Amino acid sequence: MNKHKSKGLYILGISLISALGGFLFGYDWVVIGGAKPFYEQFFQIADIPHLQGWAVSCALIGCILGTVISGALSDRYGRKKLLIFSALLFLVSAIGTGAANWFAPFVLYRILGGIGIGLASNLSPMYIAEISPAHVRGKFVSLNQLTIVIGILAAQVANWVIADTMENEITGVEILNSWNGQMGWRWMFWAEAIPAVLFFGMMWMVPESPRWLARRHEHDKVNEILIKIVGEGYAAKAIVEIENSMKNEAEEVNFSALFKPGVVGVVIIGVVLAAFQQWCGINVIFMYADEIFAAAGYNVSDMLFNVIIIGSVNLLFTLLAMFTVDKIGRKKLMLAGSAGLAVIYSILGTFYYLGFQGWPMLVLVVLSIACYASTLAPITWVVLSEIFPNRIRGLAMAVATFSLWTASMLLTFFFPIINNAIQASGSFWLFAVICFSGFFFIKNKLVETKGKSLEEIEKEIC
Repeated sequence: MNKHKSKGLYILGISLISALGGFLFGYDWVVIGGAKPFYEQFFQIADIPHLQGWAVSCALIGCILGTVISGALSDRYGRKKLLIFSALLFLVSAIGTGAANWFAPFVLYRILGGIGIGLASNLSPMYIAEISPAHVRGKFVSLNQLTIVIGILAAQVANWVIADTMENEITGVEILNSWNGQMGWRWMFWAEAIPAVLFFGMMWMVPESPRWLARRHEHDKVNEILIKIVGEGYAAKAIVEIENSMKNEAEEVNFSALFKPGVVGVVIIGVVLAAFQQWCGINVIFMYADEIFAAAGYNVSDMLFNVIIIGSVNLLFTLLAMFTVDKIGRKKLMLAGSAGLAVIYSILGTFYYLGFQGWPMLVLVVLSIACYASTLAPITWVVLSEIFPNRIRGLAMAVATFSLWTASMLLTFFFPIINNAIQASGSFWLFAVICFSGFFFIKNKLVETKGKSLEEIEKEIC
């Protein structure tokens, strides 16, 4: 094996370990959707819309809290330690949520899992970006989105297999009295403990981010890690670029640094892109699949199988994005995704309004998933991991991720209310308007980052 290939495999290995945070993020985020018809009957909240919304969205409180603490703590203690902590939170949440016999502890453990999501969603892509060479950084950061998608699909398959162990239930009473209603939904959450243990154990094996170590002036460690990653020749050049980008900066960074000229504009771009990735509407399909497919004429059993179909499409087109992000570029893909979703949602809303049911609705939903998975889903994380200056990356990434999860919480909580008020047709027309607006924001504000080092991007943007 030649030296170049060996180093590529080393980067791939540590990136995949870090990206296990993405897998747990995806699983924890989506498992709630498949368990929803069963735990709602168990906790007797099936006819209480605000508690239904709270059960789904409560984890987002934890996501927001996780992102709030991730910036300052990762800048102080490093990316690696915080990712290990997130793995522990995923493990506790998986066990506790499945064991809950009352709604209050169910919510508490979901919030703990949300903190893990908040940490992992912020730190996994940032860590991968900081250890990856420029020419393959987009592909490696996209690994995080790939593992998120695999986690989503794993949750969907687990939900379907577990729920399919009994005959299809029709009424709420039958669901409550079935194995699915008493124990099945618990196993959907408990299954997450296995990858959580793997993530916790394997994160001890990866090195700390060399760019974080550079901020701590641990030059010997920086040099050692960069040699392992890119070789001696490039390591010397990379060290000079990293240290030059930080040499005039104080050791500690606070929120005031985000409002400095040349920085605040980049932070605003990150905040808007993060919120847009959630408000473009795709996550509603995952979180409220039962309601969306019910409106299209499908029953619970069909809904769970249809979700696996869209999860498989999600995985396939995420793989496509990994092979195009470093070739086509970030901006072009995000523009294509925004425009594509706007058109699909416009048609989908019209079809709902006209009363279409069955396979035409499923086809449109699958098309929207394909469009999102190959563009906005992975590329947003790539862009967020790239555009912020080295000295404030942890804090700025936390602010952008805070924006993402706040937007997600608002959407997830209010969607049942909005959908009830304007129906599925109006909801998708609303998402179409949001996607058109996102298209013009990206066109006017985002610069291309393909093929540039993080330090080169910093000079161009700031």
